Amino acid sequence: MDDLDKFLLNAIREDVGDGDHTSEACIPDGTHGRANLLIKDNGILAGVDVARRVFELIDPAIEMEIHVRDGEYVRPGVIVFEVRGNVRSILLGERLALNIMQHMSGIATQTRAFVDKVKGLKARILDTRKTTPGMRLLDKEAVRIGGGENHRMGLYDMILIKDNHIDYLGSIEKAIDAVHDYFRKKGRTWKIVIEARDLEAVDRILAHGGVDRIMLDNFSLEDTRTAVEKIGDRFETESSGGITLDNVRAYALCGVDYISVGALTHQIRSLDMSLKAVVG
Repeated sequence: MDDLDKFLLNAIREDVGDGDHTSEACIPDGTHGRANLLIKDNGILAGVDVARRVFELIDPAIEMEIHVRDGEYVRPGVIVFEVRGNVRSILLGERLALNIMQHMSGIATQTRAFVDKVKGLKARILDTRKTTPGMRLLDKEAVRIGGGENHRMGLYDMILIKDNHIDYLGSIEKAIDAVHDYFRKKGRTWKIVIEARDLEAVDRILAHGGVDRIMLDNFSLEDTRTAVEKIGDRFETESSGGITLDNVRAYALCGVDYISVGALTHQIRSLDMSLKAVVG
């Protein structure tokens, strides 16, 4: 069983418990019907394939006819898909499918706004680990649908030396050396990103080497330009901290390769939509 199915089955158990007693009371067993997913907001659509999987897991006999795909811009009144089948099954999956699609579409819409702001520049928009617990797989997929890129999936697929690591160990140099010692012991390597808090830290990293990317954390625009000039093409550069829609292009104009934005996943407004019964 893959991670998506594990997540969805747990979410279904959380919602259903020992049964959808309202639908069992109101809807005669075996009743068949249709329902449309109706958009009530403007934004980027995400989560259609996940919604399809929700209904497949609940009732493999449910049919879905999709009219709009992930990544497309939608407006109020657009019908994304129609589901057909057992009405009890449709109602059982309604809320979960909506919750996921509204959340993912909000992330995709927010991401697209940031991506559009840096259009024409080399900087690429990255997400962070500031995701909804248990939903990282979906949050990061929504970022990709919106045109952004994933920074790292978790603690296991990249080395990110942050200020706390440096403070606990005592210095930038000791932290970098410790990582390379770890690589030798493990017989494996990962990409190394290190956080710099100021220009002095940038100078020390440049003098020591041994990393792939320097993350310029909470740098001013002036210091970012200076840092990018110092670093040149020796290492990748990334701006992080305090990035908003209002200033993201200014940071991109400094010449950084990447801009990571926690707000892509933790400061979003879900896209409004509903599942409406088709009767008559």
